Amino acid sequence: MRRGDPGFQAGEETPLPPFGVSRGILTQITASVFDMVKVVKRAYKYRFYPTPEQAADLSRTFGCVRKVWNLALQARTTAWDQRQERVTYVRSSAMLTQWKRSDDFAFLAEVCDSVVGIDAGITSLATLSTGEKIINPRHESRDRARLSLAQRRLARTQKGSANRDKARLKVARVHARIADRRKDFLHKLSTRIVRDNQAVVIEDLSVRNMVRNHHLARAISDAAWRQMRAMLEYKCEWYGRDLVVIGRWYPSSTTCSACGHHAGPLPLNIREWACVTCGTRHDRDINAAQNIRAAGLAVLACGAGVRPQRESSRAGGRR
Repeated sequence: MRRGDPGFQAGEETPLPPFGVSRGILTQITASVFDMVKVVKRAYKYRFYPTPEQAADLSRTFGCVRKVWNLALQARTTAWDQRQERVTYVRSSAMLTQWKRSDDFAFLAEVCDSVVGIDAGITSLATLSTGEKIINPRHESRDRARLSLAQRRLARTQKGSANRDKARLKVARVHARIADRRKDFLHKLSTRIVRDNQAVVIEDLSVRNMVRNHHLARAISDAAWRQMRAMLEYKCEWYGRDLVVIGRWYPSSTTCSACGHHAGPLPLNIREWACVTCGTRHDRDINAAQNIRAAGLAVLACGAGVRPQRESSRAGGRR
């Protein structure tokens, strides 16, 4: 059908040709119609009329963001002008924590309650900055005996036989059962986290490199951290939430969330430690989640220019 033919309206899709028309003709007709269509991009403006309560919350939030930006900029400028010293990502996060705990800037904590930091693990699949620990259900471990039995029976069958096809299907069913249970659990967990918070902060984990550890490869694969991150990414986009991903080199587990002191490398078997500077005793996972949240707050307050410790810091203009 051509543009001048009756029944063809602007914006309608080109109808498919009748059965029997070759694929090549279909491609040619579609291409010729698309050549006549001009793609126009439109922009829309929206005016938001908040309630008095919403207006007060927005005003308080914007004021806190400007205050944190100016405090961080002042600290970085002073450190560079007086001591030729750069304020790192870790120090900026520690400063924000100290500002929120001070009497003069205690109001900064009022706008940060809906931001959650998540520390991924094996024993606890996810530890939230609120102190909640999500136990790892270990789906593969629960069905490992059934999977091993199905695989042994498959190995004993003759190649090309009907029994081998049946055994192969049984193995596939066990794998599908594990994958479905894992996906269902992650969907429920990620949906709850996204719905309950305005911003979610996670670490940029290199799962590909971590599974090279043969002692932890199976447990890491069963935890499915990459799948959980993918769900958080698109669900945050769906619900209009912010997802902040901090650098993988940020020492979240070994930095004191109370004073910012870096304790140095700690073996994985040490799950609790005390800060030698302020004396605070930390649960390793909760402390990491709180540091991840503080780092995410620094990014949300100061913008994407905030960088982890190993990269150079940048200071922008005053807001």
